[in-house]
Amino acid sequence: MSDSLEAGTRILSATGESFTISESLAAEFEPGDRLVANAQAGLLRIPAHEQRVAAHSVANCAAAFEAMDSVTDEQIVDFFQRFAQALSDDSIWSQIQAVNDTDVQDAKARGRSTTRLVVSDKMRQNMIEGLLGWCATPSRRDNVLETVEHDGFRIELVGAALGIVAFVFEGRPNVLADACGVLRGGNTAIFRIGRDALATARAIMELAVRPALVDAGLPEHALVLVDSPSHAAGWSLFLDQRLSLAVARGSGAAVDLLGSLAQSAGTPVSLHGTGGAWVVASTSATGDDFSRAVQASLDRKVCNTLNTCCIPRAAANRLVPVLLETLQSAAYTRGQSFKLHVAEQSTDAVPAELFEREVSIVRADGPCTERQAEPIAESALGEEWEWEDSPEITLTIVDSVDDAVDLFNTYSPRLVASLISRDEDEQKRFWDRVRAPFVGDAHTRWVDGQYALAKPELGLSNWANGRLFGRGAILTGDSVYTVRTRYVST
Repeated sequence: MSDSLEAGTRILSATGESFTISESLAAEFEPGDRLVANAQAGLLRIPAHEQRVAAHSVANCAAAFEAMDSVTDEQIVDFFQRFAQALSDDSIWSQIQAVNDTDVQDAKARGRSTTRLVVSDKMRQNMIEGLLGWCATPSRRDNVLETVEHDGFRIELVGAALGIVAFVFEGRPNVLADACGVLRGGNTAIFRIGRDALATARAIMELAVRPALVDAGLPEHALVLVDSPSHAAGWSLFLDQRLSLAVARGSGAAVDLLGSLAQSAGTPVSLHGTGGAWVVASTSATGDDFSRAVQASLDRKVCNTLNTCCIPRAAANRLVPVLLETLQSAAYTRGQSFKLHVAEQSTDAVPAELFEREVSIVRADGPCTERQAEPIAESALGEEWEWEDSPEITLTIVDSVDDAVDLFNTYSPRLVASLISRDEDEQKRFWDRVRAPFVGDAHTRWVDGQYALAKPELGLSNWANGRLFGRGAILTGDSVYTVRTRYVST
């Protein structure tokens, strides 16, 4: 904290990087503001107002966590039922939809993607099913997880609530309902949602969450929304040492920054900022198996959507036409054209006319006229294409499955990898070598907590920065807990 800054002053980050205070930063800085030197983002100014908003939210949530000790499991189940009932109420849902419609229109006007922002009927049903799922999920709170018997005593490992869980996520309103799952184990949660969906989140909180908390007898601030569209509010939140876990979802750079801030405060993190699944075809892959995997992996753009496809050179003449036909089919269902990026060394495997043909591609800021296929450098194989209605992927031709695995391990975000092959030995080698937490033999869209584990996910974590400690890469409400150890005389 400082009352003023002087332009030209050099500031060191905790990891030794040096940054210089600019004229504009010095002019913007006001008394009470906080300056943070971050190795990835440089100098960050956190206005005093955003600090107060975040700190007030954490204080309320901390008090609620202390009060959760006296809340029964039955009351927590009652909360989930009441929240689900509220979302099932057409009069309440219509109010949420009306607010969401405005959010969507505002986002479109600013050239923002809205594919994940719209509160559809399917999203509504998934939210309700997820909330009701927590009612039947056992809580680890106060449960004896393991017992070790000794002569005259035993040691019990007992589950316990972890504490305050902070979420910063992009404009996906359903994540707010999913993240409520942390209450099942006696935790409390703070949400900070982006500007695109903030009004929708407010409506869900006011019309469904808060009444359900109060009516079930839970602390009113067991779930708190940080009511600020500012990124600085999220930075301040993740720097608060009272958090027990920080969960960030969104774009790669933003999530990396949030993660580094939380880790600098000593808070464990669950991060997923870069998506894009890889599908690798074996020379033994049938055209039907390959086509089904591609088609099912392109139903919509999310983190586990097919992004990069590897086809062996020996099967290129057979499988590349299948890929192009399937891409065309996926685009046709949306009334759009597809976009293909081709590794520079693989362009000869794709019809030359695709590199000359101009098509309309739907972007977040509207339709654009682009070449249907474009060459890219090998180093760009891991770039995630954030498409709207025009399916967009990368193709590279490889010498072998092992070659594809090497490319995945080098360039991908290390999230999802799928091998299309019926050869069990080939599948085992793929599993052993590929550096991904999620590995399959068909489509890639199964990487989702509710789909794969029948539990709403709070976040996915990739292996871009190393493997996870002591848990799977799907974070769910019942995986947020700690363990106490008890000595019992016998």
